[in-house]
Amino acid sequence: MNILFVCTGNTCRSPMAEGIFKDMLKKNNIDNIIVSSAGLSVFPGEHANEKAIKSLKEKGIDITAHRARQLLDEINKADLILTMTLSHKLSIEDYFKSKTDETSPCLFTLKEFAAKLSGEKLTGTDINDPYGRDYNFYKDSRDEIEKELIKILKNLNKLEEL
Repeated sequence: MNILFVCTGNTCRSPMAEGIFKDMLKKNNIDNIIVSSAGLSVFPGEHANEKAIKSLKEKGIDITAHRARQLLDEINKADLILTMTLSHKLSIEDYFKSKTDETSPCLFTLKEFAAKLSGEKLTGTDINDPYGRDYNFYKDSRDEIEKELIKILKNLNKLEEL
């Protein structure tokens, strides 16, 4: 299965989600899931944000090699797309509505998908955007992403039901 995390610029939230989930999968010896990330409005090749890099480094995760990727370059490789906000999800839905010849992958916000797999009540759809904010905001976004990814990891057996 190919999972694609999506945010706006692919320099903060989605690279953090990619790095955290890759780390979780590695630590749990899960190798049948490919994880990547992309953005809706990207400067291709841009590095991950320094605060995003630092916040993951605190957890022992290195995303310094990350380079921003445009969503349209990655979208057709994905089986499952997890967006950071509802507006990202709606933009991708609009894209697939205009492409009648393409089958759309499963598409959820990260929080929607985590709630669906875990059976918990959805309490909001968006991961707050730390871009331009202070370092503590980045750590909060990282922790929010990690919390949702833990729910997914604990329920990976349900992925086959999609």
